[in-house]
Amino acid sequence: MSTSKVSAEQISYLKEVKRKKQFVLGMQLAILLFFLGLWELAADLNWIDDFVFSSPSRIVKTCIDLSVSGELLKHTGITLYETILSFLITTGGSIFIAMLLWISPTVSKILEPYLVMLNSLPKSALAPLLIVWLGTGARTIIVAGISVAIFGGIINLYTTFRGTDREKEKLIYTLGGKKYQVLFKVVLPAGIPAIISNMKVNVGLSLVGVIIGEFLAARAGLGYLIIYGSQVYKLDWVMMSIILLCIMAVVFYQFIGVVERRYQ
Repeated sequence: MSTSKVSAEQISYLKEVKRKKQFVLGMQLAILLFFLGLWELAADLNWIDDFVFSSPSRIVKTCIDLSVSGELLKHTGITLYETILSFLITTGGSIFIAMLLWISPTVSKILEPYLVMLNSLPKSALAPLLIVWLGTGARTIIVAGISVAIFGGIINLYTTFRGTDREKEKLIYTLGGKKYQVLFKVVLPAGIPAIISNMKVNVGLSLVGVIIGEFLAARAGLGYLIIYGSQVYKLDWVMMSIILLCIMAVVFYQFIGVVERRYQ
């Protein structure tokens, strides 16, 4: 009897959780549809100037036109490639450098003020220098994406690694373990939640850095479309590119959320 009662309560709880998820998803979709509908209505009734603010129907038409010509896939693919590459380099570099700083406290004390300074520096100020040093093209844009995210990632991960449970570290040393064993058996496993959280931040920052780079040094990509569209008053291109960037950011975030759930 007790087992049956517990099972029924569990089923009821799972149904309630599912209903809440469906409600949240439904509300999110309703807000999006309401916003798009209001935007389209405002443009149709001339509450706003659809040349300046565009409209959902005009953006859809622009997407179709650029898709037929192949331009949409080209520009979106370039931004996607640059963002993914800068994100992977940023994530791997942040973890690796944070590990090195944890291994050598002396080096970390020497470098800490410089990391804080570089993290605080407005990265848009570096973009013109990157163009002079590296020229225009994908390499400059990827470096711009890395520069926006990597220093904060290093600081956050190093702080997390340094805050690992000291008792567990002492246990490894007591059993004759070496420092690298403490790192791989205690510090890194304990730091996985922080690493994933850092990835969530990095993917957005990498996208921001890539767009900054495309503003200044690109001949293709969604950032280039935004700048070019604003210069020639093709504002439908600008709004379409912004919406695609929003969709891209959400997809990246959700993908990392799936990875996070696998490690919970």
